[in-house]
Amino acid sequence: MLFVDQRQKGSTLIIVVFVSLLFAISPTEGYDPLDPNGNITIKWDLIVGGSAPTVLVTITNLQQYRHIEQPGWRISWDWKNHEAIWDIRGAEATEQGNCSAFLSSSAPPPHCCLRHPVIVDLLPGSPYNLQVANCCRGGFISSMNQDSSKFASSFQMSIGSSDTEPYEFSVPENFTLGVPGYTCGNATSVEPTKFTEKNRRHKKQALATWHITCVYSQIQSSPAPKCCVSLSAFYNETVVPCQRCSCGCQGLSGARCVNKGEAPQLLQQHQDPTVEVPPVVQCTRHMCPIKVHWHVKVNYREYWRVKVTVTNFNVIKNYSEWNLVVLHPNLKSIQQVFSFNYKPLRQYGYLNDTAMFYGLPFYNDVLLQSGETGNVQSEILLKKDQGNFTFSEGWAFPRRILFNGDECVMPSPDDYPRLPNRAASADISLLPVFLSVLLLAFV
Repeated sequence: MLFVDQRQKGSTLIIVVFVSLLFAISPTEGYDPLDPNGNITIKWDLIVGGSAPTVLVTITNLQQYRHIEQPGWRISWDWKNHEAIWDIRGAEATEQGNCSAFLSSSAPPPHCCLRHPVIVDLLPGSPYNLQVANCCRGGFISSMNQDSSKFASSFQMSIGSSDTEPYEFSVPENFTLGVPGYTCGNATSVEPTKFTEKNRRHKKQALATWHITCVYSQIQSSPAPKCCVSLSAFYNETVVPCQRCSCGCQGLSGARCVNKGEAPQLLQQHQDPTVEVPPVVQCTRHMCPIKVHWHVKVNYREYWRVKVTVTNFNVIKNYSEWNLVVLHPNLKSIQQVFSFNYKPLRQYGYLNDTAMFYGLPFYNDVLLQSGETGNVQSEILLKKDQGNFTFSEGWAFPRRILFNGDECVMPSPDDYPRLPNRAASADISLLPVFLSVLLLAFV
């Protein structure tokens, strides 16, 4: 009996240690198995040294499908000494701060003297003399798969110090990206960047280069999910709706919704365009800003067709350059996609069960706010995999769906539309014959 008790205590101790380790290694950063190496890297290149250094800062999105949408990035840091930004190109600080320590009769005041500056991207159409390459998109940065020409953003700064002693540049600390859900690490020194001059084979090299890595966590981004999934199929009259309270419940604190046709008071107030406003959704049972509907539409001899509809219930926001990531075993056999762009996401060698869908430029790449036109839709034609394809047991429905990189709430597998029960229908059809035979036996 004593041996059993000790063994139970040992098992309990192992469980406690295991759970503790999970919490210890569980990042506040988060890990995405569909994009295991995805991150946003902030690179600082020291171009000019001395007492008036020049730095080129580049924000590169190395994520496969998650992008930075409006209102864009707001990068900030803490200077280690008494630095000031004398001049900046490709971006601007939100505030100048107190520059009395830097005033000089022979030079204009610095652009920003704050110890903790907040830098934002310039808007499109900014004066040409203030621009640098990869700037001026209002803080928008695309993912690597969606638009390879817009997955980086840059700005250049001239830096000075109020110290009387000779100044030596030191990379800042406590970086933040200013986008919900992202956590940035410390600056790490790497091999200096080599720049190829335009139309020349000559390469220039930075004096020093540092990397700051920022990773995303959906839990940190929002305490509640941001989307949900509903299902239907041609072989079943049941439409499985989004789960009740998928993203919130009506009446709870923080859950703001308006009835269809009503305008929220928030639209009548002045809002800072550089700050993201919490969603105000149309009052529904699920209370999600985004709903994705997957409908198994047609069954052919060698193919089957799916209709996908994405609906925006957020009454104050348009989703520009949105994307959808779907996990389904038959996606390796896609034959045609209508109205959407499509790219496979192959992260684990031979596995090809994940696909990324996004809108066509100037057609449906903007998902408008809630209303008559607040949805985009497409149809997908898939070839049946011999020996693997079936409509039974919910196989035709996706395993996971993500909208703009955030996991959507799926219905319970027990609620998935089922195929008609042929055995039951066969028993019912034989019932009249059985009754007739039984009646003749008694005649």
